[in-house]
Amino acid sequence: MADRLSASALAQSWRDHLHRDRRASPHTVRAYAATAERLIDFLGAHRGEAIGGADLLTLEAGDLRAFLAVRRGGGIGNASAARELSAIRAFLRFAAREQGVEAELPRIRAPKQARSVPRPIAPDEAMALAEEAGADARTPWIAARDFALLTLLYGAGLRIAEALGLTGAVLPMGEAIQVKGKRGKTRMVPMIAPVREAILAYLEISPWPAGPDDPLFRGARGGVLSGEVVRRAVRKARGRLGLAERTTPHALRHSFASHLLARGADLRSLQELLGHASLSSTQIYTAVDAAHLLDVYRNAHPRA
Repeated sequence: MADRLSASALAQSWRDHLHRDRRASPHTVRAYAATAERLIDFLGAHRGEAIGGADLLTLEAGDLRAFLAVRRGGGIGNASAARELSAIRAFLRFAAREQGVEAELPRIRAPKQARSVPRPIAPDEAMALAEEAGADARTPWIAARDFALLTLLYGAGLRIAEALGLTGAVLPMGEAIQVKGKRGKTRMVPMIAPVREAILAYLEISPWPAGPDDPLFRGARGGVLSGEVVRRAVRKARGRLGLAERTTPHALRHSFASHLLARGADLRSLQELLGHASLSSTQIYTAVDAAHLLDVYRNAHPRA
């Protein structure tokens, strides 16, 4: 039992490390910690004995293949399996370091996965979505909030978590605001006039104050607005507008990037605006632009 608790203690320490030291997002912390706990449980059943911290140092490629086979049997796809393997590798490195040894990770290839190309939505669809999202709102201030938030996602290319993490410290709002992104990294994001106006119009009728430490976007009861509330409003709005299922809050960020690139923005500037850690993350948008040009060609060329 002590060995099993030792492995569980390492998983808990891994969770704390991700939150405290890596400053990972809550979603990443939950997902990575859950993977570590699933691995420990699987190994216990696979080997027929309790798993201790030392056992994590002796894993073989066959152990990980068997774990992934069980997960794949549970219905996860290639992309999810690859993320599970990445989380396991990080956890095993951490477990080895905590026990004062150098990690010797089993060699196993991640499942192949096609790199998906995000599909942007048209500018008029983005604004129609923002306007329609508040149609079910119980009060005018909530309708104004939803419009302002979605306008911000499209107009500034923010992740939804970044937008919901904004506080009244960004006020008074000028031509740019400071945004905290992944792993606590900050960047300056330009604020175009329509975005500023939408946010200020919302704040004028909001019943909640927007002090420096208060959330900018409030839930109906005054707390921090939930991302799921936003996604639910978008699902209803896109249904009423007849838009594709790919029309999500995150699609607005993709559209921001794609439309800037199509209008001549360079990749390095786009990387800074999006808060990508590496240029390779931004280069996927060149494929988006190429896909758009191919669509135009197919629809317009008389011999296509």
